[in-house]
Amino acid sequence: MKTKIIVASLCLSVLSACGNLDQIIKEIENTTNGTGVSMIPSEFEMASGLKEALEKGTNSGVNKLNVAGGFLNDPQVKIPFPKELVKVENTLRDIGLSSEVDRVVNSLNEAAEKAVIEAKPLFVNAIKEMTFQDVKNILIGSDSAATTYLNSKTRGDLVNAFQPKIKNSLDQVNATKYWTDIIGTYNKIPFVNKVNEDLPAYVTGKAIDGLFLQIAKEELAIRQNPIERTTSLLKKVFGYADSAASN
Repeated sequence: MKTKIIVASLCLSVLSACGNLDQIIKEIENTTNGTGVSMIPSEFEMASGLKEALEKGTNSGVNKLNVAGGFLNDPQVKIPFPKELVKVENTLRDIGLSSEVDRVVNSLNEAAEKAVIEAKPLFVNAIKEMTFQDVKNILIGSDSAATTYLNSKTRGDLVNAFQPKIKNSLDQVNATKYWTDIIGTYNKIPFVNKVNEDLPAYVTGKAIDGLFLQIAKEELAIRQNPIERTTSLLKKVFGYADSAASN
């Protein structure tokens, strides 16, 4: 009788162990995708993958804007006549100066297109200085978390880098002269409020806003479109981020 009890107990133990083993196997498969290689990236892989994604996104964003028409031909980033001066623009067009106004707008965008290349080394430095906590916050953050991080880390430096180049570009394409001429013409109109807009500062601010808008689009593409994850590391890191966000 005792022998039967012992045998039964052993059988139950084996079955229980088998059940635990099945569970363990399932958990391993869930984290390795059945390949034996962990799907969960290491801290080094997370940092390397995110930095690779940021370098890809910032380079792509800058390159798309640093061409003829990069700002001018994209309604989302095109630099218009200053919003505060829409009345000025309308008045100038009404008195037959539409071509002069268009020339100024074209010049503003051309200056931004030339200056935006200055962003690349600043972005590289900001990406290099990221801590692992920054990496984790960005990976599990919003769809624009990386863009927000770069904005907070580089905007001041971007202003300092962009503004002298934009001023020089505005002078090279005669935008400053066009601007001075048409604003001078406007200021001579009786009974209007005189205008004194800081043109380089305005273009610098709009150029930086447009740059981060473009980078946000690049970030969103990498986060939401698996096709944009062009390396195995990007696939692993952002695939893990996708699964973490869905849990």
